Formats: sequence, structure tokens, C-alpha cells
Amino acid sequence: MSLVSASFNAPAEGDYAYDWALVDVETSGLMARRDRVLSVAVITIGPDGEQTGEFSTLLDPGCDPGPVEVHGLTAERLRGAPTFDQVAGRIGAMLQDRVLVAHNAQFDYDFLAHEFARARMWLPVSRRLCTLALNRQVDPPTDDMKLGTLAAHYDVPRQRAHDALDDTRVLAGILRASLREAARLDLPLPLVTCPPRAESQFTPKPPKTPCAYRNPGRLAADGPLLQGMKVAITGETAHARAELVGRAVAAGLNMMTSVSRHTSVLVTNEPASDSAKARRALAEGVPVIDEHTFLRMLADVRPGIAHETAAVVVAPVTEPEADPVVVAVDLTPGVPVPAPRRPVQPVGAPDRPLAGRRVLVLGGVHADAAAARTRIVELGGSAAINLSAGVTDVVLLEKGEGDRRMSRIAALELPVHDIHWLSAPTAAAGTAPRAQEPHVMPRGGVIDLPTPHGRPAPQWYVTAGWAPQSDCEIDVVAFLLDEDQQVTFDEDFIFYGAPESPAGTVRLLTGGPAEQTIALDLASLPPATRKVVVAAAIDGAATFGTVGAIQIGAALGNSGAPVARATLDAATTERTMLLAEIYRRGPVWRLRAVGQGYDHGLDALARGYGVDIAD
Repeated sequence: MSLVSASFNAPAEGDYAYDWALVDVETSGLMARRDRVLSVAVITIGPDGEQTGEFSTLLDPGCDPGPVEVHGLTAERLRGAPTFDQVAGRIGAMLQDRVLVAHNAQFDYDFLAHEFARARMWLPVSRRLCTLALNRQVDPPTDDMKLGTLAAHYDVPRQRAHDALDDTRVLAGILRASLREAARLDLPLPLVTCPPRAESQFTPKPPKTPCAYRNPGRLAADGPLLQGMKVAITGETAHARAELVGRAVAAGLNMMTSVSRHTSVLVTNEPASDSAKARRALAEGVPVIDEHTFLRMLADVRPGIAHETAAVVVAPVTEPEADPVVVAVDLTPGVPVPAPRRPVQPVGAPDRPLAGRRVLVLGGVHADAAAARTRIVELGGSAAINLSAGVTDVVLLEKGEGDRRMSRIAALELPVHDIHWLSAPTAAAGTAPRAQEPHVMPRGGVIDLPTPHGRPAPQWYVTAGWAPQSDCEIDVVAFLLDEDQQVTFDEDFIFYGAPESPAGTVRLLTGGPAEQTIALDLASLPPATRKVVVAAAIDGAATFGTVGAIQIGAALGNSGAPVARATLDAATTERTMLLAEIYRRGPVWRLRAVGQGYDHGLDALARGYGVDIAD
């Protein structure tokens, strides 16, 4: 039996026919570089949809099993089970030359990569498919994208949640149904290339302790060092570099690995050095001192100003149907506490006739398409960027009828309108909007992030998606900024080469070639972090004018339904774009849809926030 039904005039089977290796792992925690795999299951399926293999086992992790209340795997149950290195060969043989499939695939992939590295082996996976990302493209009418919710929607039986083997069997049913829906919508599969990575990248590293003090600025002539100063070192040193850094950190200084205009001082014994740091210090006018002077000044570092602190309190909500709002209150004396903002999106209001509807715009030059999408948002609708099961209407601009998706739109019998429909839109019969649609944010729109069940600020996932591109790559990045709109240290720049902050509180996740996510654990962000900026950059000469709109969605949890969504259009020539800001404002965390583009590249954007990626 083929995974994709031959019905509904599906695309060529080859577009969806692969050798698959479906995987699920249960783990002792959520951080792959620190936690361990407790159980693993693998099911292999051929291109014809027939199962070709199955393997599952408990594993002895050699550590505390973690949240037993979630996975039910106690130390007693795991005692006597094989260690991962004893089964790595068998698992590797099942993964070899197959596409790894998992629900939230990067999670399973990263854990397996770390376990294979500990066993001194390579993870033999070159491509992976995330059924979570695939269903975000399909957009089924479900409350969320959790495995159990999708299983119920696709009528896949589930017996034991958080059992690796049963979850993998459920995954097989979800994969079959999801591929069928992808074929019905003519969607490309969000396959992610997984190139081999160095073993050292999977070696656990101790997190860097954030500096507790604000940057007081440049070192004054004949002045003392102040706690919080940003200090960089370049060239050969008489003392071990680790010793110098350790003593400086202990004194309250913020040690950086690059130089920017916000660097307080550069330490070098070779002031005429041609190193990148020395050149940048000269260009920016950063003071330079030698190692001997630095050590002498370390003996008398003056007190600095600590970063603002926050406390967590619970504010009751007047609406009886809403969850309580948990907020981080700024305790600085004299700072007013603003009232929380609540999105109001009435469905069917006269001035919002498209509320709850998802409208796809085809054709037209970029400026006309952007104007049409802006009008859709003004009318309360959501401007779609790709065809999905959630699209309710299609607007055709000039030459839009030639779009390759029109045949699929006709087969789906979606209402098709011309541009004049946006002057006074009316609903077509049989196209009622969904009951639960995310709040639609215009460019510059702001909402408060809700906090459910009385918890501190929880984990949020900001996902950016765009139309698949064949001639360029888009990278999503994040900057963790302090009160001065600067990174506290270089590791507060999250990008493809450093996809996780030192403490794991902000991570970059890749769901496919046209989707990337920034995951934020707001409750664990250090007090120094007042804002997280999410941006996108295009590699090469392409611009966002040729890419088109980028859609962002904010969800509580990786499998949660989006609470808010915004469709952002740049003008024509931008190569970088600020997508969103998540920031503290008085007692709340807020999300702003930015949509501000720049002609310069990622390097210039990073320098503006205090990071020199050229180093």
C-alpha cells in the first residue's frame, strides 16, 4: 500500500516516496547536550508504504531518569537495560540511507546525534522530515499540533502516550495521513538536510555565567576598571588566556571574544597587531592596554550597576473564561505598571468582515501583492503565504491565473476573487471561518503574551515561514539584548553556526527549508536580557522583494496553536529584516511584529547589536 493515496489526482508518487526511518525517543530532560536517551524505537517503512523493520529498547542512561511522571521510566525499570553504545550499531543500520522521521524531528535528531557522539560514532542521517512542520504546512483544523491531537484528527489509534514504540506506530499513521494531505494540496515536503557535524559540537559545554552588571562604557584615561565593562583580549599573553578570563570574570568584568563599538577596552601586548580585534579597536576608537596594566587594574575593579531585577507575581484576570496572567513585575521604584494589553478580534464585526478567514494572494508585482495583503489584515483576515487546508479564499492579481497552484485551487473548489473583492468582501457559501484563529497582527502591532495556569513566563516558539525558494537561502537569527540594546556577550547571538544560547534558554530550530523557529524559555532568561530580537537574513544577492512575504506565528509550546500571527512584507531591496521583538514592559512580556527591512547584510545588522561576526 502506498503512503499516498492515488485518489484526488495526487502529484507523482516519487515526490513523496522515500525509504523512511520513523523514530521516537524518551529522554531524561529536554537539553540534548546535557540529558540522555532512556528509550528508543525505530520503525522502517519502504517507498510502497510497507513496514520493513521494527526495533525498540529501554536504555540505561547512567544518570537520574528525570521526569518519571511524564515517561514512567524509573531507575528500577532501566536497571539492566543496555547502554546506548551497545545498540548504536543496530540503530545506525536502520537509519542508514533513509529519511529520519519524527514529530519535532530536531529534538530526536539532536538527542541521537549526541548519543552517537558519546559512542564515538557518526549519526548516519543525511535528511530528516518533521511531521510537526509538515502539519504546520498542511494546517489541519485542530486545536494544536500535538501527537495525540493529530492522531485523533487522522483517526490513528493510540494506546500508551510517551511509550516510544507506541508513539512510533502512531507516528506511522500520522505520516501516512499527512503525506496524503500534502499530495492533496500539492505541497513540497519540508525535508531538512543533515550534513555530518564535528563530534566536538555534541560535547556538553558548561554554560557561561552572564555578567551581572550593566556596561558602564569605555575605560577612561587613567580611570579604573568598572564592573560590567566589556573586555576583549587579542594576541599572545604571558599568562594563560583562561587564567586572565577567569580572574576578570571573578572581578565582575564581561569578557568578550570580539570587539565592537561597545567594547570598553582591548587587552593586547602587541598594539600594532594586525589581528581583526586590533583593527576593529583602532577603527572604533576603543582604548588599548597591555597585559601588565590589565593585571594591575584587576586588583582594584570598582563596583558597577547591577542589571534590573524582576519578581514574579500573579495578577487576576477579570474575564471568567480566561486563564490568570502571570507577569514579571519591574521593581524599580517609580516605574509605572501598565495595564496588560489583550487582543480583541471580534468575528463578523462590520469593520472586520474577513475576521477568521485566511486569504491567499496570487500574481501581481510585489508592491501590489503587499498592498493586497495589507488590506486583508485591515479587514481582519490573515494573509496566507502558501496554500494550505486553512485557506478560505484566493485573490488573483495580474497574471495570477498562471500560478502553478491554480489547478489545485480549482480542485479544492476554493472561492477565487479579483482585487475589487477586497473593497467590499462577502463570504462564499460553504467557506465558514474556523472557530479558533490566531490573533492577526498588523506590521508594528503589539500584544501581551498570555501565561497559562499560574506559571512564570513560559516557553514560547516564534516560527517564521516563507514560500519555498530555489535560488537563495534564508537564515533566521536572534539577539538577546540588555537595557542598552546590546548583547551582553557574543554567545547572545543565536544563528545557524551557534544555534543555542549557553544556558539553552534560546534556541534556533529548523523545521524545513522554508521554516525556522526561535524557541524562548522566558522564565529562564537572565535579568540582563530585556529584549529578544528575531530577524531574518538572505544569503547572497537576493532580496526580500523577490522572496515575498514572511509569516510569523507565536505559539505557547512547540506543538501549540499560534496565539498570534503576522504577515510581513518588505519593499524591494532589503537583505535583512527584523521580524519580531519579545520584550519586557513593566509587568508583562510583549510581542511586537516589526517587519523592518534593511539593505545591508547580516554582518552589519549584528554589529549594530554589538557582535562582529567577521571575528
